[in-house]
Amino acid sequence: MVSTIGQQALLGITVHLFCFALTWWALQALNFDKMLRSNRVLQARVLYILLTIAIGSAVAGFLLNYLFWSNQLPYLMN
Repeated sequence: MVSTIGQQALLGITVHLFCFALTWWALQALNFDKMLRSNRVLQARVLYILLTIAIGSAVAGFLLNYLFWSNQLPYLMN
């Protein structure tokens, strides 16, 4: 049982990191320069990081919940 918890933790960390990287890559397509004030580079970078964390966490949570729920489906027939 302890090894299962460790495997789930490793899977959760891996999925979150993958989703953060994917979100970061996807946000590169947006042109934030027109929406931001000039001379606010640090604030823009912090906003970029916070958006990456928020969107990446939501996507990772969805994927992990979907995986967990799909693993629970066999118990429906018992």
